[in-house]
Amino acid sequence: MEIKLCVVFLLVTASIHDCDGVLRFASYYKVHMVLQKSPERAVVWGYGPEGAQVSLTLSGQNQQNISQATVTNGTWRVTLDPVEAGGPYNVTAAVQNITAVLTDVLFGDVWLCGGQSNMLFEVSGRVYKIFNASEELKRAAHYPHVRTFMASLKKSDTEQTDLIDVQIPWSVQPANLAGFSAVCWLFGRNLFEKLQYPIGLVETSWGGTPIETWSSARALQQCGLLHESKSRKHYRNPQENSVLWNAMIHPLLNMTIKGAIWYQGEANYIYHQKKYNCSFPAMIDDWRMAFHQGSGGQTAPDFPFGFVQLSTWKKGSKSDAFPNIRWHQTADTGFVPNPRMQNTFMAVAMDLPDGRSAYNPIHPRDKQDVAFRLSLGARAVAYGEQDVAFRGPFPSQILSTPKYLEVTYDQEVSVTPSENIFEICCSESESPWDPKAHWVLAPIMQWGPTTVQLSTSLCSPTEQVAALRYAWRDWPCDFKACPIYSASKILPAPPFISTNLQPKDDGKSGGAVNQMNQTGDCN
Repeated sequence: MEIKLCVVFLLVTASIHDCDGVLRFASYYKVHMVLQKSPERAVVWGYGPEGAQVSLTLSGQNQQNISQATVTNGTWRVTLDPVEAGGPYNVTAAVQNITAVLTDVLFGDVWLCGGQSNMLFEVSGRVYKIFNASEELKRAAHYPHVRTFMASLKKSDTEQTDLIDVQIPWSVQPANLAGFSAVCWLFGRNLFEKLQYPIGLVETSWGGTPIETWSSARALQQCGLLHESKSRKHYRNPQENSVLWNAMIHPLLNMTIKGAIWYQGEANYIYHQKKYNCSFPAMIDDWRMAFHQGSGGQTAPDFPFGFVQLSTWKKGSKSDAFPNIRWHQTADTGFVPNPRMQNTFMAVAMDLPDGRSAYNPIHPRDKQDVAFRLSLGARAVAYGEQDVAFRGPFPSQILSTPKYLEVTYDQEVSVTPSENIFEICCSESESPWDPKAHWVLAPIMQWGPTTVQLSTSLCSPTEQVAALRYAWRDWPCDFKACPIYSASKILPAPPFISTNLQPKDDGKSGGAVNQMNQTGDCN
């Protein structure tokens, strides 16, 4: 009787480590959850008496599947047969006459949502609140098949097998949505509206944390950061290498997932800023490898990974810190997917500043546009939807003449005249690395369907244009008021910096835009 009462207690609460040796599911297997649908196979695991044979039954929708597993080192694990999207199902684990049951389980796509405070930013919580929060909460009742789960904010010096605790158990909306990640929820809701099958959202985020905390020792070693840990002093939130990987990512590796989205980078605007072009792609690669192995090959080895390029912080700031991180978020390419970051997608957010945010401008309240742009990327990259525009205009060619530069974009553009968004590097030696080289503004002179002409008149007669950059500021434009958008005016052009300027009359195509080896070398 004591064992059965303990099992019931575990199913009702979020307590994880009570009743060792008793039959139970791992921390993130709860009622109302979403498991990954076919063609992938969902993994289910838990705890039980050593050596016991666990029978796992999946029942519902006129079908019943039974699998067997042996408890080894205190845990059991079953990989289900592929299940099509839908539900509800019951998942029952049994050892002799002892059972643990998960009810109202759906099958769909499971997305992981990670990062720092802008991912943690709640729909309508005690700390943060998005625009139109009350309306969003009311609307959530129409999406019972979008389910949410949140890991507790915990850190560990060693890799954990299971979550230390659960902040929000699997929930049917609007229950618990107020304190859930707004970007994660809105992204999942947008996907559901298009896909029309269940979406499971797993949030694991913590404000003020650098990427090093979320990265394994393997990933950090690739970038020379393994022994470069941040001091614990003066920081309320974790800063030490791998402590959140250990406690909030590693425990989830057995889970079969469809993909992940990420909103982070602010904490690296100074700390190891120049290494972010390595640490971010390395973390993505390492997560992909670890989830693929942890799920027994069910999570794709190159699962789709979306991220939010940093928004804004300090209006009028002359610091290159935020522009540099934005650039490094793309592995110094300016756009994704790219050869270094394949199967990725990005939401540009530099045109969504929020100077009146009660939570500091670094925390803009408009998470709806961010999530919408992310969902466009997911539809194109993760789901292969044709004819979905998900990238803003990016230069395919930059031609130089004595009086102007001509930028040709890879798509039709919508242009608003501006005198202060493009900058050229003026250099007497024609090199951006000349100590006397300097940046000046390059006003937009005229434009066509895919081209923009920029004045070079602010360089002196003895200087040549050595480089070009766009939106290279912390706060480059006002809300949805950058000069260059897609023809539909939905997607902003991302920032870029380039030294690949071709003479207009040489008959060459110019090719793709090449980046500067080091950002900001022109003074």
